[in-house]
Amino acid sequence: MCTTCGCGEGETKIEGHAHTHAWRPAHSHAHGHDHDHDHDHGAGRLVKLEQDILAKNNAYAAQNRALFAARGIFALNLVSSPGSGKTTLLVKTIEALEGRLALAVVEGDQQTSHDAERIRATGAPAVQINTGKGCHLDAHMVGHALEKLPLENGGALMIENVGNLVCPAAFDLGEAGKVVILSVTEGEDKPLKYPDMFRAARLMLVNKCDLLPYLEFDVDQAIANARRVNPLIEVIRVSATKGDGMADWLAWIEKGAAAVRG
Repeated sequence: MCTTCGCGEGETKIEGHAHTHAWRPAHSHAHGHDHDHDHDHGAGRLVKLEQDILAKNNAYAAQNRALFAARGIFALNLVSSPGSGKTTLLVKTIEALEGRLALAVVEGDQQTSHDAERIRATGAPAVQINTGKGCHLDAHMVGHALEKLPLENGGALMIENVGNLVCPAAFDLGEAGKVVILSVTEGEDKPLKYPDMFRAARLMLVNKCDLLPYLEFDVDQAIANARRVNPLIEVIRVSATKGDGMADWLAWIEKGAAAVRG
């Protein structure tokens, strides 16, 4: 978790808005170390810090969720390992839904605005968040990004999280659900190695299925592993580049968006 990996110490930059964004326990006073009370730097202190971090994040997530509900916006949090094809999937999704559903995107990466530029090339609005040393987005960052993102009532918001299957699992951004993308170039045991992420996800997209003839990847075993940790997870097999399964993915989004509007 972030209380031990130190990812909260990075400087976050949101396009048009730069600030130091670090989750630190708040102190209402300054003091030295010549006083009598004992500092517990062990597991108990870390657990308490984790609880404080997540409680603060959940409060911001509730604000984001209220905004989405008020405006009928279907928000999804896309999570995966690096290189799973999230951005290509998003580009193809935006292009396919043009004229059917208004989409906006929050992009999360440690550095560069390359992905946001790819999204904007489709005509969809996008805001880039650079987390610096941080390994995930949090609800506070997303809330700031929303201030700069034109959102259409009744549309959809795609939040592309930093490529990481650990920390993003614990951080609610206010989304309607997490969508985990598993590429067939990864291992079938990813859901077992990173159970928190697959347990937290509402949908798993098995991506790059066009490469299956060239790989030793057992799709059925990957799905079985995902359902071992999350029996309720939905699964769609896709190839973002070739278009296989994309109709099912688009229908899933439109169904979710319609439910939120309703």
